[in-house]
Amino acid sequence: MKDFAAIDFETANNELSSVCSVGVVIVRDDEFVDSFYSLIQPEPNYYSYWCSRVHGLTRKDTEEAPVFPKVWAQIEPLIEGLPLVAHNKPFDERCLKAVFRVYQMDYPDYEFYDTLYASRRVLPYLANHQLQTVAAACGFYLENHHHALADAEACAWIAREIL
Repeated sequence: MKDFAAIDFETANNELSSVCSVGVVIVRDDEFVDSFYSLIQPEPNYYSYWCSRVHGLTRKDTEEAPVFPKVWAQIEPLIEGLPLVAHNKPFDERCLKAVFRVYQMDYPDYEFYDTLYASRRVLPYLANHQLQTVAAACGFYLENHHHALADAEACAWIAREIL
């Protein structure tokens, strides 16, 4: 796959619609050509201790952030015509569908690929298939794990190597 958009969401709580940040990396002809990152005011707008502990974001970080439809309006032209790639696709795809439902937006049935699934098939010898482990095996050192843009960059790197 030479053209795709790697995407990663972080959530504020256990509700899939509570996306509080998004990172997107655009790859065309095997080259990283663009990226996008934004904080998002989550819906519902509260943070669980465990989610904040993972990514470090709190309500204070997103209280002035735009809501999802405004953020997606910026992302949509970047990803037009591209398949989406995520590490653990079921999570990110469910988040995207949930937030589209919450805001009553028409979901365009994006084509999604999963680097987690692919890594289990292509790199079965790894001790685990966590994002940072697979990224390292593909030559990318993930420094800021659970920052949506850093995770999207790692996913894009993996996708270029194994998809």
